[in-house]
Amino acid sequence: MSATRLPGTPRLLRALNDRAALELLLERGPLTRARLGELTGLSKVTASQLVERLEERGLVTRVGEQAGGRGPNAQLYAVRPGSAHVVGVDVGAERVVAACADITGAVIGRVEQSTRDTDDPVGVVHNAVVRAASSAGAELSSVRRVVLGTPGLVDPGTGDITFAFNLPRWHRGLLAALREDLHTPVVFENDVNLAAVAEAQSGAAQGLADFVLVWVGAGVGLAIMIGGRLHHGSSGAAGEIGYLPVPGVPIPRDVSRRAKPAFQQLAGADAVRAVAREHGFDSGDAADAVRAAIAAGTTGGPMLDELARRLALGVASTCVVLDPPLVVLAGEVGQAGGAALAERVQHEVAAITLVRPRVVSTGLTEEPILRGALRTALDAVRDEVFGSTVG
Repeated sequence: MSATRLPGTPRLLRALNDRAALELLLERGPLTRARLGELTGLSKVTASQLVERLEERGLVTRVGEQAGGRGPNAQLYAVRPGSAHVVGVDVGAERVVAACADITGAVIGRVEQSTRDTDDPVGVVHNAVVRAASSAGAELSSVRRVVLGTPGLVDPGTGDITFAFNLPRWHRGLLAALREDLHTPVVFENDVNLAAVAEAQSGAAQGLADFVLVWVGAGVGLAIMIGGRLHHGSSGAAGEIGYLPVPGVPIPRDVSRRAKPAFQQLAGADAVRAVAREHGFDSGDAADAVRAAIAAGTTGGPMLDELARRLALGVASTCVVLDPPLVVLAGEVGQAGGAALAERVQHEVAAITLVRPRVVSTGLTEEPILRGALRTALDAVRDEVFGSTVG
């Protein structure tokens, strides 16, 4: 190493040690200085200096004492929850749900509001974020990042929404308007991609670096995780599986005319309801129809078989290109189908292709898009806050 780089070495080591200590406090805290030293491999003196440095910067705080030993009780330290906050937002065609979490990941505020009576997306997001922070008792100035999950395409270059079928008022230029309005970093991400982030964190894909998630609900979508990172594609359209040309349905030639794309016609909620009616399960809700078929036992088998055959066309087309070890079925229909539907899709994919991915139902039952938005925001803010602990 050249002499010109030596002066930076102690500073870099301090930064790395600080980050490691903060991650340990998040995962295992509260901890004493001595325990932090043991876990990080640092000496008692260095660990004490580290804790003092983090305490001075407002990142850790004393939360109690640990009795034991002959001397005075050891102080317990934890990451200070209020050192930063994030807000995640799940934007739908009819409602917006926003949640505020502190830097430890604890969700401390949540609001829900209708979007039916307004065509002002900036106002909608502003109100949702402000109310979520307020319900958490957090100052808006402490919100370091807002991540919004929306249907449609997000331009990887600009971060702006380029196409959202269900949100006609959401358009290019909205991102800059929101950032100016909220005075904090705002990020758009496709809603199905965020569901995959949540699935990787605490769902059926936990511990896997490579998998795909197929969302089956009102729409049909796909998220691709490769090497632990979302794959967006050059235009942000990776995963728009609803547009996959498949046999058995008309293939529209001009998507701007809002004609339903081919695979969406075959496997979206409207198609699921139609299949259910043909098999005697007449329900106004696609997920309810699937649950009814499962509850019917062998009587519902043919309906589930037909749905699996349809879904397998999209899953198989994806898997022969990406060859993932796991496919997660999510969304209202994917969740309702559970193991009964997942096993049928797995069998059908293996029957029509050379690949044999494991197909499972989602491991998450509540608000995966919102959870993924919060996780994405937290990861970024922790990198910012924990990565700048040394001045």
